[in-house]
Amino acid sequence: MGSSTMEITILAFAHARENLGFSTRTVSCDPEESPRTLMARIAPGADLRHLAVALDSGYVSWDGPLGQARELALIPPVSGG
Repeated sequence: MGSSTMEITILAFAHARENLGFSTRTVSCDPEESPRTLMARIAPGADLRHLAVALDSGYVSWDGPLGQARELALIPPVSGG
């Protein structure tokens, strides 16, 4: 049951970047970890309710595993205009 850790790069856009205090951050994680648990670990208390999450440029659920993704993006809602 050895967990193999990996690294993932987190990209935060627009107000997500302002709220988290970074635009890019590389962290160690476990492939079984979900985006939700990863963010709770590195940014406890961050309000993620209005953000979409993408792994390697594809939208995913907050609760699915990271798998072998190399990039996690936090994307705020897009407003039309």
